[in-house]
Amino acid sequence: MGLEGHLITIEVDVGDGVPTFTLLGLPDAALSESRERVKSAIVNSNFEWPHRKITVALSPAYLPKSGSSFDLAIATAILMSHGLLTADSMTQTIFIGELGLDGEVRPVRGVLPALLAARAKGITRAFIPAANAMESRLVENLEIISVDSLTQVHDFYTDGVVPESEMPARFTPDISLLLDMEDLVGQEGARRALEIAAVGGHHLLLMGPPGTGKTMLAQRLPSILPALTSAEALEVTAIHSVAGKLIDPAAAIARPFVAPHHSMTAPAMVGGGVHFIRPGAASLAHHGVLFIDEAPEMSPGVLDALRQPLESGEVTITRSIGTITYPASFLLVIAANPCPCGNFAGKGRGCTCSALQVRRYLQKISGPLMDRIDIRVFVDPPSRVDMLQTALGEDSATIRARVESARARSLARFHGLGWSLNSEIPAKALRKEFRAERSAMNLIHDELERGLLSARGVHKVLRVAWSICDLQGAALPSLENVEEALSLRSSVKVGI
Repeated sequence: MGLEGHLITIEVDVGDGVPTFTLLGLPDAALSESRERVKSAIVNSNFEWPHRKITVALSPAYLPKSGSSFDLAIATAILMSHGLLTADSMTQTIFIGELGLDGEVRPVRGVLPALLAARAKGITRAFIPAANAMESRLVENLEIISVDSLTQVHDFYTDGVVPESEMPARFTPDISLLLDMEDLVGQEGARRALEIAAVGGHHLLLMGPPGTGKTMLAQRLPSILPALTSAEALEVTAIHSVAGKLIDPAAAIARPFVAPHHSMTAPAMVGGGVHFIRPGAASLAHHGVLFIDEAPEMSPGVLDALRQPLESGEVTITRSIGTITYPASFLLVIAANPCPCGNFAGKGRGCTCSALQVRRYLQKISGPLMDRIDIRVFVDPPSRVDMLQTALGEDSATIRARVESARARSLARFHGLGWSLNSEIPAKALRKEFRAERSAMNLIHDELERGLLSARGVHKVLRVAWSICDLQGAALPSLENVEEALSLRSSVKVGI
């Protein structure tokens, strides 16, 4: 259920009566079809199928069950009930896997969080599909046996034969192989904004005509972010495992970069489903970057669905089967053209849009959503001088080193307070121990008095000022830091 695991006990009763197969415990369609998969797998593995009345109960009965991951456990329980396996040897053991008609054990989603939950509840041994072995590497203090077939499970308990499944090759990526910032031509203001956003985890809007490098900037943002920690990599891998996107947690170094198409629906963005609630793009981007290109072309309801995770760092979805919460703490990057034709920039001579079209186009990004965007940058087309430059720009490794140093300063400052990024500083703390200099606070309050900032905007500006301060290595945000933070928030006038 989300990332929370529940132990399901499989009970099988083989009794007298007309040969039938009854499955109890609120199974969905995929699970109800396990009857034919399990029967064919047992028969084709050269085991005898009990031609009697078979009742399979999945306990607790009140919890809805979905998917095909119960196949291996059901087949093992039927072999036990038929006397082909002994129950005493299977205490504190779980079985996870889908069965093919030939008895092959196939991979399923959610193995990593299932193993973590099982270990927490006293399970000591787990049988999993060999194809899922990669994601089980980080689970310690649990005997994990990866199998390719139902026959291997039988041989393990009857003859003590431990399966020798081939472990998939480990891919060890190098964060330096990511797209590099040195590829960009010019765009000094946008590069500066990306660096500040990377320091504090601030959300970012990039607006400009087509072909100015907005997508290139967003794609290179992960290359200047610090590598994932072991705990973050485990959490990211667990989410991707539930979504059915298997990755190697030991090789999860670079932060996720998720760029959904602007035609996606709200359930695809934040997660949803009927029998199984899947994580959406917002959760898949957890601890990484969520990039939304052509944002005004996206349905307003989809964009506004991001307002909850932007504030809380998690997505809560309620359906008839229950309430599921997925983590969704990401750095949001929105890219947009200044008008429908995209040429409303500079002198606007190439723009064919009316003033009403421009206003309606930009209003597709709602004011409440824009108020949650910390940094707003207009990306101008590169000049002729920029395009004639032969020297490469500053590379990602150099920028990442500055970002890591700045984050280290903020982490030391927040030691024991419960947060680690400037974007996470609570509003209460910003009014007390994390205030800026007096002159800087006066400027912010003047902007609030004139209606140029909302209450949320005041806090956003202060958080960005702290990130600028950390880049400079200063102890307290100065007037200049706050002025730069204000300029980064007001350089693009959209919404509030």
